Amino acid sequence: MDIDFLFLAAFIATLVGILLLAWGKKSKAHNSSEFSLSGRQAGGWNVFGAITGTLVGGASTIGTAQLAFMYGLSAWWFTLGAGLACLFLGLFLAAPLRRGNVVTIPEFIARYYGPRARMVASLYLTLGMFIQIVAQLLACGAILAVLFGLPLWLSASISALLVVLFTLGGGMKSAGLTGLIKMLLIYVTMLAAGWLALRLAGGWSGLCENFTTFPWFSLFGYGVKEGISDLASMLVGVVSTQTYLQAVFSASSEQSARKGAFLSAAIIPPLGLLGILVGLSMRLSHPQLESALALPTFILENFPQLFAGVAFATLLIAAVGTASGLALGVATTLKIDLLGHFDTRTEGLFFFRGVTVLVVFAAYLLLLGNLGSAIMDWSFLSMGLRGATLFFPLLFAIFLNRFPLQRAGALAIFVAPACVVAAGMLHLELLPPLYIGLLISLLILTAGIIRRTRRSGGNHSPSI
Repeated sequence: MDIDFLFLAAFIATLVGILLLAWGKKSKAHNSSEFSLSGRQAGGWNVFGAITGTLVGGASTIGTAQLAFMYGLSAWWFTLGAGLACLFLGLFLAAPLRRGNVVTIPEFIARYYGPRARMVASLYLTLGMFIQIVAQLLACGAILAVLFGLPLWLSASISALLVVLFTLGGGMKSAGLTGLIKMLLIYVTMLAAGWLALRLAGGWSGLCENFTTFPWFSLFGYGVKEGISDLASMLVGVVSTQTYLQAVFSASSEQSARKGAFLSAAIIPPLGLLGILVGLSMRLSHPQLESALALPTFILENFPQLFAGVAFATLLIAAVGTASGLALGVATTLKIDLLGHFDTRTEGLFFFRGVTVLVVFAAYLLLLGNLGSAIMDWSFLSMGLRGATLFFPLLFAIFLNRFPLQRAGALAIFVAPACVVAAGMLHLELLPPLYIGLLISLLILTAGIIRRTRRSGGNHSPSI
């Protein structure tokens, strides 16, 4: 596309402004505790910013408009599922997790399943988040490639550099503040886009005249099984990801942790509805358009150049912020659960930042060898590894900790994700790899409870 000066100036100014905010004095981390957990002083709004700063990315905006262009209201599952997952987090998990006073999820479950489980969980969790970083770098690179006509390798290189810069600014200390600014920009962009889309489509009556109730206005327009699967994947993914729970760990209190989760639950889902309006409007006006370009094309055609530049920078920041949060989660897990286990000289902030840079660089190198791969393929593998490793072990540790399940827990954490990898390599079609891993994890842990109950005759002592 031909780049207008106002567009380019607004695009660059928005990126630089958010970057300076991340590196500002108020966001600067002075030690590893502030870098990874904001010194455990984050209020409810900062917890919200840290959660949404990673959870709300390209899938919530560009991806939702794309799916709406193809299927209609079914595209809401991602943001609706994210909101319900945050609601579940706030209602049941935020308080006990914050009360645990830990830094990582493996550190929390190690109190219940032992050090061996912690080590294995750390490896799988790190691998799962690392794979998701590759997916986000692909998404960031695609935005820059489409916008400026760059080759994908160059746009991916710029994206990796942006991720490093945003992550190193202040870590979790800056994640809350930059996440809040990012959400404000995303909401302004999507509110404007949604309002314009509804107006161009002839209002609600215009949409109803041009689209049938099914599949366009049904949550199950692309299938009941697929819709339920997407909802389950979001619930499992949020609860099983270090980055989202790290925001909870950084809260100043249990109340702040719950408030941040509840704010996320309330604010994320409406974004999906706005993206759906854009997708449906573009389906009417550009039925032959490539679906992934629905939101970018809409912005270019209908926004003033100055606003369009800000909007495109916002979409890029959304994807960069997700990759940045994941990189911070990987670095935290590596430092606390793996490297710190072998070497105690890992407390310095310089070391922490060095690990973060290496994580992003390794993801970038893996990306260069897979530039033609599908973003969703990486995402599904990442989800399967994280969910199968941590979802049920974490829930059992919180709600059923009166049963001592060290052996069963360690076995589930080791076997379930391995089965996910095997199922993916064998291309089994009976069940998605994530479901296979979850089922095996649940069966092992349930068998452990039955075995303990029979051996103890119903008397259980708490394991932590």
